[in-house]
Amino acid sequence: MLSADQADRVFHNAVEDRFTLHDAIVVGIVNDSHPDGIYNAQSLAALHSLSASILELEGVVSPDLMSLAVTDNIGQEGPGTIRFEWMMHDAPTTEQQAADIKDKVSRLPLLTDTLVSGDGKAAAIYVPITSKDLSYPLSQEITALTKTLDSTDEFHITGLPVAEDTFGHDMFVQMGISAPLAGVMIFLLMLYFFRSAPLVVAPMLVAMATVIVSMGLMIGLGFTVHIMSSMIPIFLMPIAVVDSVHIMSEFADNYREGADAKAVISRVVDHLFTPMLFTSLTSAVGFLSLLLTPIPPVQIFGIFVAFGILLAFVLTIILIPAYVVRMSPAALQRLASRSKTPHTDTALARALRVTGRFSMRRGKMLTGVAAILVAISIAGIARIEINDNPVRWFKANHPIRVADKVLNEHFAGTYDAFVVLSYDGENARLEYAEAANALLDGADDQVAADLRELIEAGDVDSYYDEIIATADDALFDASDDASLDILEQLMTLSEEAQSASRYFQRPDILHEITAIQQVLTGSGYVGKTNALPDVVKVVNRELRDGKDSNYKIPRTVPAVAQTLLQYQSSHRPQDLWHMVTPDFSSTAIWLQLKSGDNQDMTQVIAVLDNYLANHSLPEGVELRWAGKTYINVVWQDAMVNGMLKSLMGAFVVVFAMMALLFRSLRLGLLAMVPLSLTILGVYGIIGWIGKDYDMPIAVLSSLTLGLSVDFAIHFIERTRALLRGSGSFAVASEQIFEEPARAIARNAIVIAIGFTPLFFAPLVPYITVGAFMAAIMTLSGLSTLVLLPALMSWAGPWLFNDRRFQNA
Repeated sequence: MLSADQADRVFHNAVEDRFTLHDAIVVGIVNDSHPDGIYNAQSLAALHSLSASILELEGVVSPDLMSLAVTDNIGQEGPGTIRFEWMMHDAPTTEQQAADIKDKVSRLPLLTDTLVSGDGKAAAIYVPITSKDLSYPLSQEITALTKTLDSTDEFHITGLPVAEDTFGHDMFVQMGISAPLAGVMIFLLMLYFFRSAPLVVAPMLVAMATVIVSMGLMIGLGFTVHIMSSMIPIFLMPIAVVDSVHIMSEFADNYREGADAKAVISRVVDHLFTPMLFTSLTSAVGFLSLLLTPIPPVQIFGIFVAFGILLAFVLTIILIPAYVVRMSPAALQRLASRSKTPHTDTALARALRVTGRFSMRRGKMLTGVAAILVAISIAGIARIEINDNPVRWFKANHPIRVADKVLNEHFAGTYDAFVVLSYDGENARLEYAEAANALLDGADDQVAADLRELIEAGDVDSYYDEIIATADDALFDASDDASLDILEQLMTLSEEAQSASRYFQRPDILHEITAIQQVLTGSGYVGKTNALPDVVKVVNRELRDGKDSNYKIPRTVPAVAQTLLQYQSSHRPQDLWHMVTPDFSSTAIWLQLKSGDNQDMTQVIAVLDNYLANHSLPEGVELRWAGKTYINVVWQDAMVNGMLKSLMGAFVVVFAMMALLFRSLRLGLLAMVPLSLTILGVYGIIGWIGKDYDMPIAVLSSLTLGLSVDFAIHFIERTRALLRGSGSFAVASEQIFEEPARAIARNAIVIAIGFTPLFFAPLVPYITVGAFMAAIMTLSGLSTLVLLPALMSWAGPWLFNDRRFQNA
């Protein structure tokens, strides 16, 4: 969702490298029926067996897997001595052994609510993986493993990586189901309207060719099929048939038996070419405006939908007339025979005439109603909440949604974020270099030269180690007492500087981190934090007397260093480097969140920002965020801001195109009315029903802009043509509600109903697209066929600057 050089993405990737972090699948084992919850021999045996099997799977980072089966118990060997032993090296066979494990876990805060729930009803396995792309296949393999276990426990699998990758798999399936089903529905609706299968085949050929060529070009150019690009076929399917429906509608109404099909289709295309050209251009502009968003998949989506729209226009202009004139005489005769029963006798035609007369007679009243609806819509827009969570892209009964709900009820949270603290020791190093160089003024010239070169090398790996080692070697070659004294002082100075450079071993700084942890957990959004002070406090307690009173940070740097050195004697010494870098210049606080909603993550950020506004970080310390939940907030904010720019930019360009098309600023403004009302109406509905403004909703603004103005262009352009032909607005206002209005209504109905199959998709974004496609078509159709004539009825002379409106 972010470009490769976007600052937050670059930092997030750097943090993963710095602390050797991996995407992880969360596997949960729940037992609500046993009195001791998960702490029974059968459940723990299942956990042990499953952990061992997962470790064998390809793509799993085995050393970093987190489970009771592969974690250490930290206890006392004796006074001042600590013992690390496997918590569950072998599966327990008795209930007493299971109870012993429960007692051990209760003394290790690092494990509580992370590997075992606080209520003891659930246990978790964190499965780190080499690539997020492996999340779905590995989740399927793990699911298969759970079915082989002799266990009555519930097993759940969730986590952002598996949610995103599973969605990626499912969207491929839906792309092959939903788009064809929508195509079938559109075909059946057009067949109902035109009653000619051979005629209806033509627009379907245009739609299929448009989708296949556009998707083929995108994939051929090396772009991946993303959540956005997977929707290209769904967006192109209706847009590709819009122009065809206008052509077929007019052709079906005007073709009579014995007529020259070529002459009829030529007149039809002549009438419709200009409005179809501008509707295609405005729709393309709507989607090209997505280039203003800083979200790469959205940009790619916009480019290829725009390409598809223009391709559909070209194919429509070339293929539809060619197809019609090559239809068999028998097919044309059947079409003509149906035209003997005019389309004017249908329920749709009669309803449109009534609508037209009502709109013309009640123009001012309808304008007032529209103004009230605009006010209500604006109020609804003010209620919109910007939020997204990839887990919510699935229906509530999807296994991932169920797992997310269950596991976040039991544990501190399955969503993660990281607060990363880094110390810039450059000023301290410069002070050290100044003092060291001053000491070397009296040393042997060659020795001093070698040491000065190292001192001036700057902040490089093993900086102090190399200086100390070189000074130590020089001690053996020193020729006088003065040099010996200088070198000894330099070594002492360097060792002190090296100790100070290990910034996050300092007790006062560890207390600062603890304070930040307390603020985060006190926010109400963070279930738990894990950080370096937690390790230090546990080991310190066991090094002393094992009493809870010693669960605290030691008072001195050497004492802290001793706890960390002891921790590195465990079976999992690498766990320490997930929290702090080996030089102790950077550390990470792992946040467990119960919700992956962007709103909740934003609240956590705000809480910490507020704390830091009143409690400054120590000098030289920088704080930044990382983690997938945080990254989701970053791209969501970028998308919202980008979409606003996109919508406003496209709105201005479309207005300019309307003014150019009609050679009138007034008619240009009139054409923007249905578009504006539809956008306000759709987003007003979103606000009033409480639907979160997420990625699919944001992208629909482009579709709204593109399709809403199409109907207005046809309505206004055909009204002008009829006005020129009849010389009377009264006559033109009746004629516009014949074939032109029927074509607009057919288009709106075909698209709105054509996407009802999306309602049955298992993925929420597809359902959203289907629902709002219907809403967009309904609102834009009604605003065009009801509000535009209403406005013309009382503002016609001013809008058209034509005295013939006086005849209305």
